[in-house]
Amino acid sequence: MAIRSQSFQRFRKRITAFNVAAALFTVFFVIFFVFPLYWQVATSLKTRENTLRIPPQLIPNPVNLDRYVWVFKNTGFPLNVRNSLITAGLTTITCVLISTLASYALARLKLRGSRAIMMSVLICSMLPAVAIVGPLYLTFRRFHLLNSFTGLIISYTAFFLPFTMWFLTSFFKTIPPGLEEAAAVDGCSPCQTLFRIIIPISMPAIFTVGMMVFIFSWNEFLFAFTFTSIDSVRTYPVGLVMFQGQWEVPWAELCAASTIVVIPIIILVLAAQRFIIRGLTAGAVKE
Repeated sequence: MAIRSQSFQRFRKRITAFNVAAALFTVFFVIFFVFPLYWQVATSLKTRENTLRIPPQLIPNPVNLDRYVWVFKNTGFPLNVRNSLITAGLTTITCVLISTLASYALARLKLRGSRAIMMSVLICSMLPAVAIVGPLYLTFRRFHLLNSFTGLIISYTAFFLPFTMWFLTSFFKTIPPGLEEAAAVDGCSPCQTLFRIIIPISMPAIFTVGMMVFIFSWNEFLFAFTFTSIDSVRTYPVGLVMFQGQWEVPWAELCAASTIVVIPIIILVLAAQRFIIRGLTAGAVKE
């Protein structure tokens, strides 16, 4: 009984106005961001009549999967999803490979102008996508890269590479040089040191960068909308825009298609959240 009483007293001491306010704010914050996702899923499960019902139906009744069937049978959306997988996957591989090698060189090798290179990378990472879409379009048209996966991958890589380089360079600088010196003493070449020691211990940061590039590429709209005009290479964000008809917007079908592409990403991020957090915080403090 004494132990229970002490535990209760400690619990009461923790209940302060600040803690209550913080808890209420957290609950409101979670509901504010989760409710749109719930509403999207709920709308995708409603019948066409209940989609625009006033007052709105919070819980779909009856549950209807016809919207998902319509998306797969009557649209090119599955092809758009495949195109997004191809472009996002190849962009991620390209960005991670180039940025890993370039960032390690900038962090470890004594290169002339390395500071100027990093400042240029930082400036490029601050450029909005709309500032480079025009020059890229003219370049791609000249080299016949419009309506191609190659054009999309090049544009995505050009836009995301400065961020990945800056992130990984900052991380590699936190790795103690003694690891490489010990590897050199053991007879490892610089390449062997990179691939056998540096990359394995940097996997949280590299994985985090890869996840962020994949999600950005997966959701990117401006470049995909500008550089593609045929359904065989359109990605899913552009495919969603094509759902809109001349006289109506098929909200239930749009919600169904959005749910198809959003839920897997949410599951992937939740499953890998510990790894992502390790990667984001690994270079924050030098050990």
